[in-house]
Amino acid sequence: MEGLRWVQLGDSELDEFLGTGGTGVLSFSTDASEPPFSLPVSYGYDAGGGSFYFKLAFPPDSGKADVVDSPVTFVVHARTDRGWRSVVATGELEDLTDADYDATAVQGMWAVDIPKVDVFERPPKEVPFRQFRLVPERLTGRKEVASDD
Repeated sequence: MEGLRWVQLGDSELDEFLGTGGTGVLSFSTDASEPPFSLPVSYGYDAGGGSFYFKLAFPPDSGKADVVDSPVTFVVHARTDRGWRSVVATGELEDLTDADYDATAVQGMWAVDIPKVDVFERPPKEVPFRQFRLVPERLTGRKEVASDD
């Protein structure tokens, strides 16, 4: 009987899967009595630096301002033509909003493609945004493979 099993993605497979950007779920730690603060986001990925970039909206009453300094977990998953793939990155966000134009972290943002998604009840130019980078403390990827057992 044929089944499925999961194995680790190699570095090149991980980079290929993440590409230069896409969408995933960013979860912020909260206190132990509360669930994580999770939201779907667009991301950019710089394979050379192993960094993720985010442009996060901060509309009034969004709740992000209360958790943005907390540790995060970022998850990307998708069914590809070769089966399921997933990547999990953990660490802390670095706020690049007011960083110097020539800072390495800011320049890394130019190498990525953060998809633009308009999900706001008002024009995006009326919503405050901040830019962040995640240099993962831990980065893992898994892929589905066929098993003969």
